[in-house]
Amino acid sequence: MINYNYLTDFKLEEENNYDSWISQSCKSEGYTIQELNYIFCSDEYLLKINQDYLQHDYLTDIITFDYVSGKNVSGDLYISIDRVKENAEEFNVSFDNELKRVMVHGVLHLMGYSDKSDIATTEMRAKEEEKIKLFHVEQ
Repeated sequence: MINYNYLTDFKLEEENNYDSWISQSCKSEGYTIQELNYIFCSDEYLLKINQDYLQHDYLTDIITFDYVSGKNVSGDLYISIDRVKENAEEFNVSFDNELKRVMVHGVLHLMGYSDKSDIATTEMRAKEEEKIKLFHVEQ
């Protein structure tokens, strides 16, 4: 089950397309979804979570809380729409593409992918691109 929660004016169009895409992304890695909660929020909201739970005092685009059990993906994914917009501009990509990258980035973390080293980051970026391409594949 995938849930979408909106703490900003932003709202996904056609959530079922995202459901299919995220499910296919997990399936392609040998995982199934137990429960994913996407929470779309502001920079301020996510900064407070970063400070309170991770003791980090900086802005970020996503914070993922991992409740995975075996090959069953479960977690809370907080996404700052403000960061996604700014990153899209900075990297000269569409908002839609950057949002998908961030959404799947969190899920990839839940499936064990990391971005804590240069090698891991390169693999993470490749996986993000691979999964973004699945969005357009007939489900």
